[in-house]
Amino acid sequence: MTLQQLNYAIVISDVGSMNKAAEQLYIAQPSLTAAIKELEKEIGITIFNRGARGITLTADGSEFIKYARQVYQQYENLQEKYIGGGLKRKFGVSTQHYSFAVQAFVEMVKEFNTHEYEFAIRETKTSNVIYDVSSLKSEIGIIYLSNFNRQVIKKLLESNHLEFHHLIDCDIFAYLWKDHPIAQKPFVSIDELKEYPCLTFEQGDKSSFYFAEEIIDTADFSRVIKASDRCTMLNLMKGLNGYTFCSGIICHELNGSEYIAVPIKDATDQMEIGYITRKNMIISDIAKIYIEKIEPFLQ
Repeated sequence: MTLQQLNYAIVISDVGSMNKAAEQLYIAQPSLTAAIKELEKEIGITIFNRGARGITLTADGSEFIKYARQVYQQYENLQEKYIGGGLKRKFGVSTQHYSFAVQAFVEMVKEFNTHEYEFAIRETKTSNVIYDVSSLKSEIGIIYLSNFNRQVIKKLLESNHLEFHHLIDCDIFAYLWKDHPIAQKPFVSIDELKEYPCLTFEQGDKSSFYFAEEIIDTADFSRVIKASDRCTMLNLMKGLNGYTFCSGIICHELNGSEYIAVPIKDATDQMEIGYITRKNMIISDIAKIYIEKIEPFLQ
């Protein structure tokens, strides 16, 4: 088993096609196929299902790719730290929908030559954040814990060999359009908010309610609208006088100045925002810089 073979398998799993992977890797498709068959024979499992609709991971292959990503990421980190050059270095972040996480990513990327680095940021569902970091698709994940979800999320992190690193504790705010009927109040109550559409980020049909990005349980709210991205949610705030729950950390550089956060006076919980990494993993220098770029937005 070679690092090159591991990289081949990772790229194929990412693009879902042997032909596309061969193009990305600058290798002839028959040579790539032969390399994967040799790898499968050596380790004694079938990594990929091959069908008319493309390439998919087998159950054994999915587990193998998790370990392959971890090994290859560590190799790239060592290459970056001690050798440099040769590889186009990669860094990825997966995050719940936080504008500060995106803005910090922007500030970090500005310091690097994007011809030499392959960057990725994924605003996504909570379960995807955890999966991306556990499989090393992303090196860093941004999530929050609360009294409600802490036990469940911590157990899930433990089972995926992940650890949570504290960044900040935040009170709960209502996030809404500046011309919303209650936007100019010094604080609002949950009952006042229930008169308006509550906007939530969709977590998927089979998702646990412990994955919700909204810290206040919306189960007994009569007006709930789900959205899958931050831009849509902002449009719904403006068009429908909707609102969502947030940490109060707002980056106007991305969301504009038309949206504000109003404290919720009767909230009984707090958000502990932090980042997750693989356990016992040496994080890259880029990851350290990214975390440093987050800190000014939390002050």
